[in-house]
Amino acid sequence: MNYLIIAVKVLLFISIINVWFFRFGKETPWRGGDAVSMRDEFEVYGLSVTTMVIVGALKVLLAILLLVSIWMPDLAIPAALGMAFLMLGAITMHFKVGDPVMRSFPAFSFFLLSVMIVLYHYQV
Repeated sequence: MNYLIIAVKVLLFISIINVWFFRFGKETPWRGGDAVSMRDEFEVYGLSVTTMVIVGALKVLLAILLLVSIWMPDLAIPAALGMAFLMLGAITMHFKVGDPVMRSFPAFSFFLLSVMIVLYHYQV
């Protein structure tokens, strides 16, 4: 398998785990609106705690599937498509609340990396 694609999968996995487990309650320059935590951010977007838990669980699950797809390539396309879809949702939420474009940089980057994985596995 292409080492670049492996690196992208590992990067996405580490990034998602970092955001949802280690930086969940911390302020970052990427949070929507004036949010200082993930819970605040979902509140800024007008989304419930239940939605936050579902989105977080899906992102973590998809990140794990992307990592596992290094050894089980059939998982790559569905996992990357799911991640791309969720990242489009994140980008949409940033625009919904009028955030500066730079705040959606991580979500946009993860979207592009997910599309890259899909395109790689689609042609293989």
